[in-house]
Amino acid sequence: MTKILIIYTGGTIGMMTDPKTKALKPINFEQIMDNVPELERLNCQIEVRSFDQIIDSSNMNPEIWAELATIIEKYYDRVDGFVILHGSDTMAFTASALSFMLENLAKPVIFTGSQLPISAIRTDAKENLMTAIEITSSIKEGRALVPEVGIYFDYKLFRGNRAFKYNSSKFEAFRSPNYPVLVESGVHLRFSENYIRKPIDAPFKVHKNLANDIAVLKLYPGISSKVVDTILNSDVRGIVMETFGAGNTTTDAWFIDALKNAIDNGKVILDISQCKVGTVELGRYETSKQLKDMGVANGYDMTYEAAITKMMYLLGQEQDPQKVTRLLEQDLRGELTWY
Repeated sequence: MTKILIIYTGGTIGMMTDPKTKALKPINFEQIMDNVPELERLNCQIEVRSFDQIIDSSNMNPEIWAELATIIEKYYDRVDGFVILHGSDTMAFTASALSFMLENLAKPVIFTGSQLPISAIRTDAKENLMTAIEITSSIKEGRALVPEVGIYFDYKLFRGNRAFKYNSSKFEAFRSPNYPVLVESGVHLRFSENYIRKPIDAPFKVHKNLANDIAVLKLYPGISSKVVDTILNSDVRGIVMETFGAGNTTTDAWFIDALKNAIDNGKVILDISQCKVGTVELGRYETSKQLKDMGVANGYDMTYEAAITKMMYLLGQEQDPQKVTRLLEQDLRGELTWY
């Protein structure tokens, strides 16, 4: 019998309507269990760790990510996998962050939640929770079938650092356009084993030091030098730059000079596309060749969530901006595809 640890952080899945105020309020995990008696029929042993203070995922931060990593580190040798109940709004950020923090992971860490509270009549919470546990407990030849960080929602399991929330009003809340679905739930669970990461034979390591002194520069036609200078000259070490199409920016001299000065002053700049599908190709067009030449990091097809958390992770491990730039362009946890 497999052993699964459920970590309950909060989110809509653990909400219930107050009969007086009609507002949603958090409930404890015992009340969640009361709404899913089918859990007792699963062929696994379930242990639960609830956060002392149930949180809304909008309040998620690196300190809480470190707390989650600490719990996983503590239980890693005692259980076969982890299911994390989490609010959907920042779930992709947390899943991406943990994918980098948990090095040489060989067990499932599956995030799930819901769009409706578990007590609602038409809730998606029961299916999401039940199937997330079933996927986490799935073993083949003594090994976990999904030994990586994933997000399970609406009959699909996505790689955690490849998914993002795109819809707040449908059960199909997440998408992963640049990487295939890992598991699809129907009459049977269909595992796409060719797309699931294979663990390497190396000791499990947990990294808890994240640097959040980063900024975001999102480009738009007509952006002013005042706005750009304010961001590039701010007291940060890293900047995620959301560009057009395949990584293109304006070629105005003032903009190119501002980027070059920031890099010369030790800042790391990562180029990701505002497009949800496709990849950054620095140097393909004249509008991005100068970026490549000056040392802007190519973000390829990383999601915004993966780019932010990867930058936090690397800046927390390394002081040399050139080394951070090189590592940003490397596939560390399946977060990007080289083309």
